[in-house]
Amino acid sequence: MSALESALTPASVAAPDQAILRAEHLRKEFPVPQMNPFAPKRAVHAVEDASLALYPGRATALVGESGSGKTTVARMLARLYDLTSGTISFRGEPVSLRGGSALRSYRRHVQLVFQDPFSSLNPVHSVRYHLSRPLKLYGHATSRQQVTEQILALLDRVSLTPATQFIEKYPHQLSGGQRQRVAIARALAVQPDVLLADEPVSMLDVSIRLDILNLLLRLKEEERLALLFITHDIASARYFAEDTLVMYAGQMVEGGPSEAVIQQPKHPYTKLLISAAPDPDRLSADGRNRVVLPARGEIPSLVTPPSGCRFHPRCPHAMPVCRERFPKRTELGGGQWVNCFLYGDGGNPVAPANQSPATNTPS
Repeated sequence: MSALESALTPASVAAPDQAILRAEHLRKEFPVPQMNPFAPKRAVHAVEDASLALYPGRATALVGESGSGKTTVARMLARLYDLTSGTISFRGEPVSLRGGSALRSYRRHVQLVFQDPFSSLNPVHSVRYHLSRPLKLYGHATSRQQVTEQILALLDRVSLTPATQFIEKYPHQLSGGQRQRVAIARALAVQPDVLLADEPVSMLDVSIRLDILNLLLRLKEEERLALLFITHDIASARYFAEDTLVMYAGQMVEGGPSEAVIQQPKHPYTKLLISAAPDPDRLSADGRNRVVLPARGEIPSLVTPPSGCRFHPRCPHAMPVCRERFPKRTELGGGQWVNCFLYGDGGNPVAPANQSPATNTPS
């Protein structure tokens, strides 16, 4: 048995302070089809030098605008996309899986919940079929009675009760929230250690989003799951996750404990995200929410991304060095870090940790 196969056995349990899944220097490029065979090859530079670690019983939020590379990172971790470069390790052992039983074993431990529950469920199959398949594939149930009992238990765990009323239903007979609960139950059926939730509430009505987030939080605590929560809503990240990573145009720009990142943001892009989020504390005298955006422009093309820090065309504090290269990670203390020349170029910050770039304030 190889070291990785040993790490994938159920008996192997990661220590609470040890990362169960770690990714380092991930990079992903998607070739662009060319009509002219003699034209220079082009690619979408979707992710560049992204690193993260997931811990048992702990949630990490990956935040950024649409097109920032968040979903690509999740799909690389789930091994739906091959890596252009970088490494992924599970329980300390490197993962290099291209197919066969090893890949199936890895996916038994690392499951992905997709953004759209309707497209992720086959409309011609019932809830029973969707939940029975993983149970049978991974040997968690053999007889029909065992399958039925475990399906009912899974439905109870995701608060689809009474479970007997849902087991024979089809996706079109369920609401959006109910479909997403079925998708979560399907991921739980294989008894995973890591759950990758790709914007699991963005396609749902606002009234039920909190219920789904609370369900994931409960499961995280009860199952000791390592959770990656992908979202463009930084307010949800603060509510849901202990740690927050901020991603822009394929680059990780800031990270650390959620409270520190959101209460004391350092990178100009993090400040942009926070200023765009509704906040009752920013209400003006006439009751309208004043939003002051400390940046301009839109996310750049990832076929021809800007050099250096990709945020520099939008950054009000851009310096010549920002166009030349991407800054190294600067540790700010308390687990918070930033990739920004405003705070130095790696190591400890050149300015006090509470110093941040000036932003416009409401008059």
